[in-house]
Amino acid sequence: MRKPPHGAVLAVLAAAQFTVMLATSIVNVALPQIRDGVGLSDTATTWVVNAYGLAFGALLLAGGRAADLLGRRRVLLVGLGTFGTASATAALAVSPGVLIAARAAQGAGAAAVAPAALALAVGLHPPGPGRNRALAVWGAVSGAGGAAGVVLGGLLTQAWGWPWIFHTVAIGTFAVLAATVALVPSTARGEAARFDLAGTAASALSLTALVWGMTTARRFGWTDTRVLAAFAAATALALVFLRVERGNPAPLVPSRLFADGGVTAGNLLMGLFGSTWIALFYFLPLYQQQVLGEDPLTTGLGQLPLAGANMLGAALAPALTRRVGRRAAVVGALLTEAAGMLWLSRISAGGSFLTDVLGPSALVGLGLSIAFVQLTAVSVEGATGADAGLAGGLVNATRQVGGAVGLAVLATVAGTVTAHATGHRPHPEALTAGYRTAFGLCAAVLAATALLAARLVRRSPARPAAARATAPPPAARARP
Repeated sequence: MRKPPHGAVLAVLAAAQFTVMLATSIVNVALPQIRDGVGLSDTATTWVVNAYGLAFGALLLAGGRAADLLGRRRVLLVGLGTFGTASATAALAVSPGVLIAARAAQGAGAAAVAPAALALAVGLHPPGPGRNRALAVWGAVSGAGGAAGVVLGGLLTQAWGWPWIFHTVAIGTFAVLAATVALVPSTARGEAARFDLAGTAASALSLTALVWGMTTARRFGWTDTRVLAAFAAATALALVFLRVERGNPAPLVPSRLFADGGVTAGNLLMGLFGSTWIALFYFLPLYQQQVLGEDPLTTGLGQLPLAGANMLGAALAPALTRRVGRRAAVVGALLTEAAGMLWLSRISAGGSFLTDVLGPSALVGLGLSIAFVQLTAVSVEGATGADAGLAGGLVNATRQVGGAVGLAVLATVAGTVTAHATGHRPHPEALTAGYRTAFGLCAAVLAATALLAARLVRRSPARPAAARATAPPPAARARP
């Protein structure tokens, strides 16, 4: 049987990643309609978002390790099946419990899909220009998926009602599943090793407690007993995880993964970078709807410039990296995104999309995509082929947990600023003050991350321009 071209396989894997990112943001604009349609309380409404994020972030390491041990294509197919079935269940839900459980199952499926698909995509090419182009595609669909979720969420909710956001995800997922069966070649199982169930349970529960504590802190405050108990449980379970891993001959996260330092540096930077990613897609639609008065469809369409800039940046990332080197590309991208966030920190209550959102959105999208592509490359290239799935799970988990932490902190700060301003300002101005503060803090975090990247990211191994210029033409080189 003829082997499918790498481009077709990469397109299928990228579509799987796009679907996962789409499901992360597609419910944001539709939350009021979902609340009324299913009869959710205000607290339960937040769990339509949190249940997905909790399951996704907590199970990513397990999904990545399972992909390495059981076969990446096999785990990808199981993840897609789980994800699609859960999406269809959410569309048909008529009670809060069923909807929230379906969202959690979606997150569990996504935790298998994301690392398995990334490992398969990385495995298509050895390190070099081919892999850089593959990661550029990955960056484009990841950012575009988040923005497209907001667009489709507004469009589908306004046209046909909120169940269609889940119907659409289900249809798309099963289409990707069929394409995976047809085009993605089978992969061998990994090394003969027992799956680390104890380590998986400890890590998943620790991450769940951490993310739950962060999201709960946004509602009840950092000193609430439930929040402090969640943080204590997360710490205790993390210590249990370290103890289990130390004595395990086949640990969930082998120490060899961090041997060359690239994985450590990439994940540290990705965590800081991720802390602003989710916040962007949270605060920007809120500003557009609650301050500028846009409807869900207009708010969704307002994400298109950001998505377009994201795809442009991802397309430019490989050539830019070859020209200036990886370190300069990462630092420049983070500073570009920081400049866009700083611009957003100047939004006004009497502003408009054209004057307050369009320009900074494009700048943020351009920097975000280039930084994401290169930080993903740094995080996975230090891993051996046998650990590619785990490295993909780890970098996704780092970004997800970083996003949960960042959003919890920024939402708390923004809410505090708004509360203090409410007594002496009109409500739209008070909201704007909180959003401005959040965007300003995002700019500061990104600038600090750029400074850290300048020290931690290695220079690109590509030849400098001078060497290319002085190299003899192919015809003049010695032949073997």
